[in-house]
Amino acid sequence: MPKKTEAEMTWKDIEVGCIVTEPGNAAQYKTGAWRSQRPTYTFSRCIKCGICQMYCPEGCITQNKEGFFEANLDYCKGCGICAKECPTRVINMVEEEE
Repeated sequence: MPKKTEAEMTWKDIEVGCIVTEPGNAAQYKTGAWRSQRPTYTFSRCIKCGICQMYCPEGCITQNKEGFFEANLDYCKGCGICAKECPTRVINMVEEEE
């Protein structure tokens, strides 16, 4: 049976409890709008180690043209794991403004 597109799906096609059953599907949806905190950066302290990228559960941290790692805020949920794991404290979580 061919897979249905998002437009073809109904509530009957969703797993009980809305469980995510397909890996990598978060990239299809911009989920960053509901976060309460967002990461800010002090790149002067960054050693470009990429630890923040490795620990990000959303996979939304990528390397920019200058080689610094930063989150795509369209997908960042503001969990703060990147800030917690950053060895040089480049990342600081701040309250999201309305």
